[in-house]
Amino acid sequence: MSDPQSVKRPPSRLPVLPEETMTDPQRRLLEAIKSGPRGKFTYGGPFAVYLHAPEFGALAQELGAFCRYKTSLPPRLSEFAILVTAQHWQAQYEWHAHAAIAERAGVSSQTIADLRAGRPPSGAPEDERALYAFITELYATRRVSDANYAAVRKLLGGDSATVELVGLLGYYALVAMTLNVFRMMPPADAALAFPEPDAS
Repeated sequence: MSDPQSVKRPPSRLPVLPEETMTDPQRRLLEAIKSGPRGKFTYGGPFAVYLHAPEFGALAQELGAFCRYKTSLPPRLSEFAILVTAQHWQAQYEWHAHAAIAERAGVSSQTIADLRAGRPPSGAPEDERALYAFITELYATRRVSDANYAAVRKLLGGDSATVELVGLLGYYALVAMTLNVFRMMPPADAALAFPEPDAS
């Protein structure tokens, strides 16, 4: 585990926008985030970035709310998929935000440790291992084999949930890229999950 005191964290590339200086579209987006299912706004996360492009942000946060709360995937599998994505992108904030949620949803601490280390979660339940094979193959090869597709389609119960899974992966890849490009870090007192490259 990286020690948050020993790793030099790169500074964010975007300033925090004070509420009193926000434009009307930015205020509307902020209110939509606060009044939505998340119920809060975190200045270190992707929504702080979205405020800099509020029309895009409004659409992104709406898609994100669906992906997080309204797909037919059980929360355990949804959070598992988010962690595989966060590890793939080495997205510090995404991992920080979702590791505890995943554990509360039923992903074991050993599976979370395996995912963080980039190891296949060999002790995970069959459905998580099937998702892992599907997701890691997709990220590694940009395709999914018939065998992995069929296994995930069967365990999710059909086409609709499989479409939602791929959409969830795409959304959280978008979030991970956003966090990494704009250098959005977890709180200063939180340990970093991954080595952080030199900021240059």
